[in-house]
Amino acid sequence: MSATAENPPVAAATAVATAVAAAAVEDRVTARVISDDPLFRKIPVALRFAPAEPLAVRIVFPAGLSPEGTENEWVFPRALLEAGLQAPTGTGDVRVWPCGRVQAVVEFHSPEGVAVIQFDIAALRRFLRRTNATVTRQA
Repeated sequence: MSATAENPPVAAATAVATAVAAAAVEDRVTARVISDDPLFRKIPVALRFAPAEPLAVRIVFPAGLSPEGTENEWVFPRALLEAGLQAPTGTGDVRVWPCGRVQAVVEFHSPEGVAVIQFDIAALRRFLRRTNATVTRQA
């Protein structure tokens, strides 16, 4: 008798775990910090989506940017990011709006201040398409 036949619940759980892990989406992109300095600073950013939280996306900034030396992760509605590529949206800690035809701005508000980050719209759309495909496959 095979291991799968002897222990079907374990095999099923392994298959589900593998499918969920494969469905997670992460894109590494380059963004620009917008400030009053005439030269902008490019930074690496991770865009993440986990099927366990289908309504949320994460934008993760590298550890080198924070005073604590740890990654800085922002979690907010996927719909907010999607809507913000078409028109200004958001009233809380995260606001998104298009900036011309090829750029989008994401503004992050915290007690420490405000960070304004510019992304290529194409990179954000590509990420959102991948998250939508993952949600559609699981539905």
